[in-house]
Parts: sequence; C-alpha cells; structure tokens
Amino acid sequence: MKTIIKTTLIALIAITVISCGNKTEKKETPSKKTEQQETHQHKSEQVIQLNGGNPWDANIETTQGIENMKKLMNDFSDTENTEAYLLLKSNLEKEFGTIISECTMEGESHNQLHNYLVPMRELFKDLASKDLQKCKETYAKLNQHLAEYSTYFK
Repeated sequence: MKTIIKTTLIALIAITVISCGNKTEKKETPSKKTEQQETHQHKSEQVIQLNGGNPWDANIETTQGIENMKKLMNDFSDTENTEAYLLLKSNLEKEFGTIISECTMEGESHNQLHNYLVPMRELFKDLASKDLQKCKETYAKLNQHLAEYSTYFK
C-alpha cells in the first residue's frame, strides 16, 4: 500500500513539474510595447511567446514555407475576384501542409510554432468566402500574421 502511495505521489510531482515548464522564470517589468512584441494572442488560441525575449530557432523548411506563403501573398493581384482568393487559399494550404509534414522542431519551439500556425487555418477558411469584402479583410489579416513570423522565429 505504501508503495502505491509513493508511486502515485512521485507521478503527481513529475506531472506537475513537467506541466509547469519554465513558468517560474523571472521577468523584468516590460514596457507596453515590449509586452505586445513578446506575446501575441488570437481569439481562443494560445499565446505566442518569445524565447526569453528572443525569437525561437525554426527549422529551415518551416522558414522557407513561410517565405513561400509570403511570396504567394505578395504575388496575388486579382483582389476583386472571390474565385482568385479560393485559388490563393489552395496554394497557401499546400505550403502549410509542407510546413507541417517537414517540421522537425521539438520542445517549446515546436509548441510556439503550433501557437503561430493554428490561427492560419481559420484565415484560410475565410479566404474561401463568397463575400469579397470578407476575402479582402482576411487577406489583410493573413498578410499581417505572416509578417509577424520573424518576430517569433528565426
């Protein structure tokens, strides 16, 4: 009986330590601008955090995939056609799939990449809207989101 209690107690302590991670590290009181740069939150998503004030290291395939997505966005010119946004969505999703399939990141940098990538799925979905104004707004949001990659990853 004592062995079961000890084992359970050790397991609970281990789970607590693992789940807390680096949440106890000291932080200086940042300015409002620094706070905005260090964390970025999307509706119902996890907060993207910097690595102690610095960008996380990302694998080259991820960074190249994001660059390819930025190029697709920059090359997009048919802004008055919802069908063109649908094609853009398809091309962006292909790059997104490549990022996912070629990701070799692990640990906290991988978790933060996940926090960065998840909101893109909703944006992709909104690019398929039949409402031209919604497509345009989503395009602007996605463009901004892609521009923020270099804030959080290098």
